[in-house]
Amino acid sequence: MRIRISCITIAVVVQFLMVACSVGDEGMWLFNDLPKDHLKSAHGFEPTDEWANHLMLSSVRFNSGGSASFVSSNGLVLTNHHVAADTLAKISTAEDNYQTDGFLAKSQGDEIKAPDLELNQLVAIKDVTDQVNAAVTDDMAPADAFKARRAVQSEIEKKALDESGLRSDVVTLFGGAKFHLYQYKKFTDVRVVWAPESAVAFFGGDADNFEYPRYNLDVCLFRVYEDGKPAKIEHFLKWSANGAAENELVFVSGNPGRTQRIFTLSALKYLRDTRLPYVLDVLRRREVGLQQFAFGGPEQERRAEDPLLGVQNGRKAYTGMLQGLQNPAFLKNKAEQEKAILSKLSDPNLAKAWDEIAATQDRKKAMLGMSASFRGQTYGIAETIVQMATEDQKPNSERLREYRESNRESFLRDLYSPAPIYPDVELMQLADSLAFFVETRGGDDPLVEQVLAGKGPRARAAELLAGTKLVDVDARKSLVAGGLSAVESSTDTMVQLARALDKENRRLRTERDEISEIETQAYAKITEATVAAQGTSTYPDATFTLRLAFGPVKGYSVDGKSIPFQTTMDGAFEHEESHEKKDPWILPESWHAKRSAIDGSTPFNFVCTADIIGGNSGSPVVNRAGEFVGIIFDGNIQSLTSDYFYSDEVGRAVSVHSSAIREAMAKIYGAEELANQLGK
Repeated sequence: MRIRISCITIAVVVQFLMVACSVGDEGMWLFNDLPKDHLKSAHGFEPTDEWANHLMLSSVRFNSGGSASFVSSNGLVLTNHHVAADTLAKISTAEDNYQTDGFLAKSQGDEIKAPDLELNQLVAIKDVTDQVNAAVTDDMAPADAFKARRAVQSEIEKKALDESGLRSDVVTLFGGAKFHLYQYKKFTDVRVVWAPESAVAFFGGDADNFEYPRYNLDVCLFRVYEDGKPAKIEHFLKWSANGAAENELVFVSGNPGRTQRIFTLSALKYLRDTRLPYVLDVLRRREVGLQQFAFGGPEQERRAEDPLLGVQNGRKAYTGMLQGLQNPAFLKNKAEQEKAILSKLSDPNLAKAWDEIAATQDRKKAMLGMSASFRGQTYGIAETIVQMATEDQKPNSERLREYRESNRESFLRDLYSPAPIYPDVELMQLADSLAFFVETRGGDDPLVEQVLAGKGPRARAAELLAGTKLVDVDARKSLVAGGLSAVESSTDTMVQLARALDKENRRLRTERDEISEIETQAYAKITEATVAAQGTSTYPDATFTLRLAFGPVKGYSVDGKSIPFQTTMDGAFEHEESHEKKDPWILPESWHAKRSAIDGSTPFNFVCTADIIGGNSGSPVVNRAGEFVGIIFDGNIQSLTSDYFYSDEVGRAVSVHSSAIREAMAKIYGAEELANQLGK
């Protein structure tokens, strides 16, 4: 909705937001709207357009979730081991467990191709706000407004794709006050080059996760290819000779997943009291299920490793978020801020926005847990094919977002992935999600009775898996090629289940889309004034698109104890010994075998005040010269409130130091030749 706001209203909102939100070096800044004045006044640094463009083009996004950077002219891409874990698990077997044991390609011919990975390089950003807003009129109902907005976004994306050949995504910013077209060059021939053992990539395991000091070599090298040869990369990061130093200003270029700093008090209370406790219960349930599955034997443990680490990471992250919201001081401050704004607003249309947001929280609460979908790859594939068959009958502008033409190539790459699907993992996940379906909707629910077909969850899951052929990629392709008629006549049990649930899925989707549109319009009312008045002095919430964050490298104090800004490689061995070399504090044998060769004083991990969140994993850390000095892999426990607010008092971003990467590659892993390619 296009909003007309008075100058008095703008002044009130801007004054509030400048006081409430501008803290130190806070911000996940758009590359086309960097805070140059702040950088100049606070740090004496003026980034040129050339500097920003080079860093943007040197940055990479993993479609599987995470960030990375080009670090050589011959296509090397550096990210985290935990970002690469999905691919490492997919290329592993019972005989070769690359995720646990590590991997090193002795030559380019030994590099292993990822089965379904896509890397994105952002090459252009265009403001399309006026074009998107022109499709929505003030008299439209929310459902109609959502469809109109979706249609024009799809049209913009399709036209941009046809004209450029680039992946083209319209991104919603500032809660709906701005819309930008992001265009990416795609790399789909991506190969694994080197990964250390998981024991050092995740040294300290779940116990040390989100803690600091840390001693993790959480890195992995890939290489992108074009036309069967290593890609020639023009924009890549030079390697710093010494890496990050104490008090040095550093920059983080990555793709933060999402923040909720724009959220109103009512939205935060819904998260605190309803949404986050629910999510944590689900994560704990999945964690226990995966742990029990892993007890089945070495192969079950291998198959469960990647999903279990993901669930444990999520459980700890959401726990930290919830603890932040459970602090009465934070929400009290938020309430006072909102009261101050509302008491001074002269525009009643804008004031309604807070009530509109509050009303959507009640609708969300009523819908919580009302899912008509199940975990497991085969069911997910079936649901996708069933939905696509229907969506493909519609004009591109009317389709659900994931089925739009501009997304088709990336979408099919995922759908036709040859990565292994394990029947025992499928049975465990499907049986548990069927049981959860019964618990949330009730055993007498007609849809539950239809889904179970007179059997218990585990027996029904086994029956469904026995009757599906969707593990076979050719079977998927055949169904897609046959279109709607093939789907409607299919005897595949998973396809039949997805068809039975399709109506309910679409009903729930429509409800969520309508809520989303109401919130888009409401938050646009709240934020458009800020955008109009502050320009570069504010930033939008994270959207898994490229952003720049920055801050000095420095330690902090907790409970009167000084926490150093960096750790050393010697410190890793001391950390192991202080925990009596018990799991998960056991360094790989490769480290012990080469301990005498390692320069123990080499910086290992370090912290800085840059404003990061999930999705920033793998982000390069660079100095003023744009040189690579480290790679983000975590935040400390005090930073987990960053979804809602930023503080540089004790919150820190944690990185692997560039010197440790070179030292480990050359001295421990026999990859000196590969290490010499970094930055060249």
